Amino acid sequence: MDFQPWWLIFVPLLFALGWIAARVDFRQMLSESRSLPKSYFKGLNFLLNEEPDRAIDAFVEVAKLDPETTELHFALGSLFRRRGEMERAIRVHQSLLARSDLPQADREAAQHEIAQDFLKAGMLDRAEQAFEAVLDTRYAVPAIRALIRIYESVHDWPRAIDSVKRLRALVDEPVPQLVHYHCEMAATAMAAKPPDAAAAEKALDAADNAARELRKDNGSAASEVRIAMLRAKLAALLGDAEGERKYLTSVLDIAPPYASLVAGDVLESYRKLGQAAEGLELLRDHYARHPSLDVFNVVFREIRSQQGHRPAWAFAREALRAQPSMLGLDRLLEVELAEGVTRPLDYTASTEPDNAAQANSSAVLEIAAGADFSLLRSIIHRHTQRLDRYACQVCGFEARHFYWQCPGCNSWETYQPRRLEEIK
Repeated sequence: MDFQPWWLIFVPLLFALGWIAARVDFRQMLSESRSLPKSYFKGLNFLLNEEPDRAIDAFVEVAKLDPETTELHFALGSLFRRRGEMERAIRVHQSLLARSDLPQADREAAQHEIAQDFLKAGMLDRAEQAFEAVLDTRYAVPAIRALIRIYESVHDWPRAIDSVKRLRALVDEPVPQLVHYHCEMAATAMAAKPPDAAAAEKALDAADNAARELRKDNGSAASEVRIAMLRAKLAALLGDAEGERKYLTSVLDIAPPYASLVAGDVLESYRKLGQAAEGLELLRDHYARHPSLDVFNVVFREIRSQQGHRPAWAFAREALRAQPSMLGLDRLLEVELAEGVTRPLDYTASTEPDNAAQANSSAVLEIAAGADFSLLRSIIHRHTQRLDRYACQVCGFEARHFYWQCPGCNSWETYQPRRLEEIK
């Protein structure tokens, strides 16, 4: 197509139209900015100067002057909740919900915000009702997750399980804590008076199914360990000593590090069957392959009980030489003091005195060694108390007992089955 000279008339026309559009937009921006209260700009200035308290006061004044500013109300509510001023956050969101002209999308958002306010304020009943009100909205997934946390906190395991099922219907993602919910129900059934073995068995079967699903997603072995431990407890409750031993020893194969949680019970299960020596040998072999402090303690005590203090100290010497541990030494000295042995141990001599001189000096040696044992143990124990704990890998909460759910952050399976000294 050939160029036509009369086309040039459109060039200045386009420039003129652009200039007019720019002038109109600029005037509109000026008119809108003039309509905004001065407090709005004060609030922005305070935010830029990192003065959140004064910024909030300024924005509150804006909200009073113009109740139609819904976005500002949402921002204020979030600020109040973040600062822990829950009453003010709730009032802001309640004022939004009280408006009859509020669009449906904003009403759902306000309902979800006030549910979070109630949850953070610890008003669990009202939070539950508020979250249930948005289950059929775009906030269904976060609402169900919040309901799961609420049911966890009040130990309402059946409703927590139902909520997980609703969540799985909306999003295809693994929920590892589902196994523990069923385990909690099993533990509750076994702790009842009288124990409900049938309910416990049913809950453990459900836990097995949930663990099987997790296994497809490369789930951890911790949940399977807990199921095995609870099945062993149920077997003991039913008087099935062989079944108890089977489930306890399976833990050694499922997850060797968790042997520290069951070592004592494994040995006791063998003792019930009259096979204490076999149980000791099993744990001793396991310790050689997977050394841990608690297994060391159990093995040392049992060797001392079955074979005497000389073989026990020989085992301890080799174990502590390979895996130096202040906690191990502390436990070892605790056992010796509890047994009343204060005599220094000779690893090379026979059990009987070789001559009369050694026999005559034993009393003096016992007194000196006894004082040394007590003093040494008290010094070591003072320094090992802070190491004799389990720690959460998420929040760092330390506890003397092992927990499947951290009491600090409520996360599941965040405790390693090892003491602090073994981790550091």
